Amino acid sequence: MPLPAVTGANHILPEQPGADGRRDSFIRRYLDPASRLGEILFGLIMVLTITLTAGLTVADGPQGVRQLLFAAIGCNVAWGIIDAVMYIMNCITVRSGKARFLEAMQQAPDAESALRLIRDEIEPDLQDLLQPEDAEAMSRSLVQPLREAKITRKAMIRQDIYGAVACFWLVFVTCLPAALPFLFFSQPHIALRVSNGLLIALLFLVGQKWAQYVRVNRLAAGAAMVALGLALVGIAILLGG
Repeated sequence: MPLPAVTGANHILPEQPGADGRRDSFIRRYLDPASRLGEILFGLIMVLTITLTAGLTVADGPQGVRQLLFAAIGCNVAWGIIDAVMYIMNCITVRSGKARFLEAMQQAPDAESALRLIRDEIEPDLQDLLQPEDAEAMSRSLVQPLREAKITRKAMIRQDIYGAVACFWLVFVTCLPAALPFLFFSQPHIALRVSNGLLIALLFLVGQKWAQYVRVNRLAAGAAMVALGLALVGIAILLGG
C-alpha cells in the first residue's frame, strides 16, 4: 500500500516544468508510465480483436470497409468509456482504503499497535528499497504524524475526472492509426491487412517503450509484446470476444 494520503487516490502534484523546461502533458500529469502503456496496450488489443472478428463476416466493397471502420472506432469509444469509469471507481476505492488505514491508526490503543499496522501496510513496499533497519526506522517515524493526521473523506475529486479523461483519450487515440486504412482502401480485406500491420507495428513500439522503463533489450521487448498481444487477441477470439 502506498504511503497514506488523505487528499486523493493518487496524489497529483501541480504541473511542473520538465527537465527540458517544458511542462508535462495532460496525460503525463494524471497517468503514470505503467498506466499509460497499459491503456495503449489495452486499446491495441481491443481494436485488433474486434477488426479480426468482424473481418470474418464483413461484406465486400465499400460497405464492408465502412463496417470495419465503425467497428474499430466504436470498439475503442465504448471501451474507453468503460475504462474511464473503472478508473474513477478505482480512485474512490484506493482513497477510501487510505482513509480506513488512518482511522485504524488513530483508533489503535497504543503506539506499538499503530506501528504493527504500518509494518503490515507500508513496510512491504519498502523491502526492495531499504534495508530492514532503515524500513523500521521510517515506520517508527511515521507513527505520530499518521496518528495526528486529519482524515478527509471525498467520494470523488477533480483529479479522478482528469485521470478518467486521460484513460479514455489514450484508448480512443490508439484506434486511429488502425482506422486510417479503412478511409483509403475500397476493399475491406486489403484495408484489414494494412490495419493489422499497423497495429502489430504499434505493439512492437509499445514493447520498446516498456523496455526503457524496465531496462531490458528493446528489440526483445518489442518482439515479446507483439507475441503477447497476438496471443491475447487469439484467446479473446477463441473465447468469443
